Amino acid sequence: MPDVNMQVELAGVTLKNPVVVASGTFGFGREYSQFYDLGELGGICAKGLTLHPRKGNPAPRIAETPMGILNSVGLENPGVDAFIKEELPFLRTFDTKMIANISGNTPEEYGVMCEKLSAAGVDMIEVNISCPNVKAGGLAYGTRPELAAEVTETAKNHAGGVPVMVKLSPNVTDITEIAKAVEGAGADALSLINTIRGMRIDVNTRRPVLKMNTGGLSGPAVLPVAVRMVWEVAQAVKLPILGMGGVSKGEDAAQLMLAGASAVAVGTALFADPFAPLAVRDGLADIAARQGLPAVSELTGGVMPW
Repeated sequence: MPDVNMQVELAGVTLKNPVVVASGTFGFGREYSQFYDLGELGGICAKGLTLHPRKGNPAPRIAETPMGILNSVGLENPGVDAFIKEELPFLRTFDTKMIANISGNTPEEYGVMCEKLSAAGVDMIEVNISCPNVKAGGLAYGTRPELAAEVTETAKNHAGGVPVMVKLSPNVTDITEIAKAVEGAGADALSLINTIRGMRIDVNTRRPVLKMNTGGLSGPAVLPVAVRMVWEVAQAVKLPILGMGGVSKGEDAAQLMLAGASAVAVGTALFADPFAPLAVRDGLADIAARQGLPAVSELTGGVMPW
């Protein structure tokens, strides 16, 4: 690897390199640990957690697309308590930062999970606000600034000093409005983008390919949307950004960093190549070296407008 300083800072947390794995694509790391030392990663964002165990949605809940996948897995997970007891000790055996991702139906659920996870010693909590708020008739927290701010404030008040990173949904008219709202509510960082809602139909059966009809689109198709939204949000707020959406090689990650991201997450690419995050890391190092940068962090915000 070129002689480039790969360390980056994300909300006061030092990552050994800017590449983490995205929630929902890495499970709890056990399968991938058979391929390489997970300590090679800048961080691990574990599978999304809910307060209680969830079975998720009925199958079929994954469908390929020409440039990615649609998923409607439905947050299948063992619950936050089981994660703390059974999975976190395993993940802590690796020299990398541990990010817990949480989803809730009420602000109170987010608060309880933040208390549990901060006490368990995670390095950061990623708050998924793409979830339905049962008190608001099922409206997703991430679609309304006041709802996003409410859950952010609750999470911050119960996180015990652990940095809170809010994951923004792209399924909104203006993502900067949501970003400003959660910044005002005390968020320490932002991650974006979450998946884009999509649908596929089997023309022979005339049925949707997914049992739940629609799902979240991820993979290379969403990269230009992610780059645009990271760029817009970076200009609108002062919070550090974890950029994600369609990253499969170093150049993809470099685009997100130039747009304003401090670090990047690799997700769907893992399903085709478990070594993708390491390839992205090495690709970023090569790009920084070719451009004569002593540190990869100098890519952040370096886009040159026309």
